[in-house]
Amino acid sequence: MKYFTRLRVRRVYKWRGEPESFNRKLKTYEYRSLEISVEGLPRTTVITTGQHILIEGDDEDNPYVAKVIRLFGDESGKQKKAVVQWFVRVSEVPVSKLKLLGREPHRQEIFYYQSRSCDDEVNAESIIRPVQVKWGGGLSHLTPRTPRHATPSIPSRTLPARQPTNVLEEARTRLHVSSVPESLPCREQEFQDIYSFVESKIIDSTGGCMYISGVPGTGKTATVHEVMRCLQHAADMDEIPPFHFIEINGMKMTDPHQAYVQILQKLTGQKATADHAAALLEKRFSNPAPRKETTVLLVDELDLLWTRKQNVMYNLFDWPTRRHARLVVLTIANTMDLPERIMINRVASRLGLTRMSFQPYSFKQLQQIIMSRLNKVKAFEEDALQLVSRKVAALSGDARRCLDICRRATEICEHSGADPSATGLVGMSHVMEALNEMFSSAYITAIKCASVQEQLFLRAVIAEFRRLGLEEATFQQVFVQHQALCRVEGLQPISVSEGLTVCQRLGACRLLLLEPSRLGVLQRVRLNVSQDDVLYALKSE
Repeated sequence: MKYFTRLRVRRVYKWRGEPESFNRKLKTYEYRSLEISVEGLPRTTVITTGQHILIEGDDEDNPYVAKVIRLFGDESGKQKKAVVQWFVRVSEVPVSKLKLLGREPHRQEIFYYQSRSCDDEVNAESIIRPVQVKWGGGLSHLTPRTPRHATPSIPSRTLPARQPTNVLEEARTRLHVSSVPESLPCREQEFQDIYSFVESKIIDSTGGCMYISGVPGTGKTATVHEVMRCLQHAADMDEIPPFHFIEINGMKMTDPHQAYVQILQKLTGQKATADHAAALLEKRFSNPAPRKETTVLLVDELDLLWTRKQNVMYNLFDWPTRRHARLVVLTIANTMDLPERIMINRVASRLGLTRMSFQPYSFKQLQQIIMSRLNKVKAFEEDALQLVSRKVAALSGDARRCLDICRRATEICEHSGADPSATGLVGMSHVMEALNEMFSSAYITAIKCASVQEQLFLRAVIAEFRRLGLEEATFQQVFVQHQALCRVEGLQPISVSEGLTVCQRLGACRLLLLEPSRLGVLQRVRLNVSQDDVLYALKSE
């Protein structure tokens, strides 16, 4: 059935009544209505403003749809025109645009059409007849408009989430870094010390600061989060007074002074500039307030909040010492002696002597962590677990890297399942292949093939990073370390220009990221590979 049926008829037009108005400037008459006599129909049809009409289209079966806005004619009455607003039918609207409706359109529905290329004046002779339509409203043919009360939605899952089908898939799921374990083994003493420190401050309504350090992947952040979860549970059970816990991360800030903004927003929900936020926090922690709860602030990646004047670190460590602050600050960094190395005396003195050091995991602890994650899922041979634990413990003691290697070993074992001699468990060969993949990247090969001076320069970069407690240093600082290493190794120290050449070669290999500077000795140097990979490549030489 066609949307509109085109009538091939003869139309006779005449104006009915007197003109509604006369425009002397343009010499045009405006009319309320237009009377159409169509051959084959018993009586005339009247077109009035506000009606929807059919207008001659490209062919007989596809007329255009429009709404009459104004009817006018010239002084002689021979030329009669209509100003119209164009519409489109359902069949002319693209399917992608119809999805904006969120419903099935009616077959007689029309939609608003907007295009600068369309002339809104048509000759009265092109009008076919009025038509009854259902107006769809604001769906535009060219510029779709978002529904007023649109709500984004996610399609519902047609099938349930896929469950592990075998032991290796189950093990791979449990060994993922993002998987939340049932417990945190091998950190019981550190957990107890942090718990006792924070609990005593909350009960006594006092403030304090603890500096927590350790190499990456030793469970610092996970342990603190577990402590706060247990303390929050104790507060819910009315075993300790209620407190407010907030957390900031230096890695998520573009500027160290943004710490003030985030702390204020998480405490009060108020947004302010960095300077205004610092003033408001200073007032909050300096003045007494009735029924004030203790605030526990966790500052992760503390070394990234370093500034030249160190005012951000100073305030974080100074606020807990205020009498009415009731603020407990827990700071986490990767360097044990960060206060002595980069903090000035007035900042280090505010930090106090309460420190906690997370030592790298031993191979037995790494083995215990993997076993606790697997939770009686027999997927590894005992020798294979011991091999990966010893290898990672000798290199860095990073539990996350250990989990990644084990997950890769399960994938290798699963892909080699067609071997008839395979036992179905992850064995020594699978772990060795995973280790070779993990420690045999193109970067590691480039380090192994580098010259003696280039390898010494990479060692100097790591030594300087550890001295500063940062992941960035100038060439001048690294060059001093390089000179010292040359003397230790019994090599002739190189000149500054030769050192710059060595640095540029490492930058060309993308082992280092170099910041351009007019003065070469002041250009900043960063590693483009992990320190573990550099140490592994240099140890195997």
